Amino acid sequence: MAEFKLPDVGEGLTEAEIVTWKVKEGDTIAINDIVVEIETAKSLVELPSPFAGVVQKLMVPEGETVPVGTPIIAIGDALDAPLEPGPTVQMPAEQMPAEQTESDPYLGMAERAGAAEAAAQPAIDLSNPAASGGGEGESLVGRNKADRSAVRRARHAAAPGSASAAATQQQVQSSFQPGIASPDVVDMPDEPAVPATSAPASPGAERALAKPPVRKLAKDLGVDLASLTGTGPSGAVTRDDVQAASGSSATSYDPSAIALGSQDVPAGVRETREPIKGVRKMMGQAMVGSAFSIPHVTEWMTVDATRTMEFVERLKGRREFREVKVSPLLVLSRAVMLAMRRTPEMNSWWDDDAQEVVYKHYVNLGIAAATPRGLVVPNVENADRLSLLDLAAALNELTATARDGKTQPAQMSGGTFTITNVGVFGVDSGTPIINPGESAIMCIGAIRPQPWVHDGQIAIRQVTTLALSFDHRHIDGEKGSRFLSDVAGILEDPASALLF
Repeated sequence: MAEFKLPDVGEGLTEAEIVTWKVKEGDTIAINDIVVEIETAKSLVELPSPFAGVVQKLMVPEGETVPVGTPIIAIGDALDAPLEPGPTVQMPAEQMPAEQTESDPYLGMAERAGAAEAAAQPAIDLSNPAASGGGEGESLVGRNKADRSAVRRARHAAAPGSASAAATQQQVQSSFQPGIASPDVVDMPDEPAVPATSAPASPGAERALAKPPVRKLAKDLGVDLASLTGTGPSGAVTRDDVQAASGSSATSYDPSAIALGSQDVPAGVRETREPIKGVRKMMGQAMVGSAFSIPHVTEWMTVDATRTMEFVERLKGRREFREVKVSPLLVLSRAVMLAMRRTPEMNSWWDDDAQEVVYKHYVNLGIAAATPRGLVVPNVENADRLSLLDLAAALNELTATARDGKTQPAQMSGGTFTITNVGVFGVDSGTPIINPGESAIMCIGAIRPQPWVHDGQIAIRQVTTLALSFDHRHIDGEKGSRFLSDVAGILEDPASALLF
């Protein structure tokens, strides 16, 4: 049996939350099958399995945050643990090493428990594929999951001296390296973990059968699962069982869901608390660090963007742009990169440790995106080298990935300049905080029809407000003002981009 340890999926992250298990105990998986979705301080990440075999144990419940290197799932051979209730799987005596029966007490338990059943029905001969009812060459790994939907695998840890587990376990590297070794994880009182070296628990001491989300609900409501009689399949404790025991209404008490306003607060609940973790925790730390270490200056400029809106409509009508979404954000992005040619300080960074200003000769354009888990700033690498069509496609892909919460840590590192669009919320503008590692950030507000003096007369024009925050240590007011004016000039007349 092998334990898959939580890996570091990017740039020195120290911990991650188990969000959703994609497999359950007893499932047969192959190498690189997705087994779990985790949330790091930067994003949601799906982890593939580095092992092939049968899922023996999910070692960390959903909603738990654990350090890198913690074993999270045990994957073993089909014979690592007995199946119950189901038919007993017997290995011919000549194929079973003598030392295995001595080191693994569960094998002896399985033989005794299955003796009566084995007398009533034929045993499955693993050495004869035809005897199992399958076709030629069929193995347990290739069997249909539906065939064992009602079978639950016993929960126990692998014996430390099991020779069979070491000899038969298939271990291959996958997309992520297994995590580094870590100290023993302290067991939580309400969710005891079984260490790999612990002795087998007695049959009466086995914890209640329940899915991880149900365990989390019981933890939130203060319900002891061991005291409940499950009404689900195979006696599993269900969500309704937990709610009935707590006396709560049909609406489940999920603090995080309540905090986000997705459902009503249960009667009698006056306050709820949501843990600060994952992306939201990292965002908070970064914003505090930026606000109190960089002297921000913010300048504003109101712009007649009517010609930009007309240009966007013309682009939408072109054949090559029909497959991509075109918006004013595309024009603003190109305007920012063109204006940097006159004011390269906007694409630089103040290195306080080295006491140097680092000028970047490439643009990794960050786009701030609000997600249910917090603010993320993925960036388009080398955006200054892309054509207008390629830039539009890259922005579409970036925003779609961010909305789905699938942005990878590598996509959020190395940014050189950020744009935040608060106009999508109908907001006029704001005072944005500089993303750490950068020197400036541009905010664009809602573009809406307003009275405007155009050609000496009052007319209804499409007007928006730009706000630019910059690092005043090395970008003085003259440079910041010139950059903002250049960007505004391109929005007022996209044809002026030919001058840069």
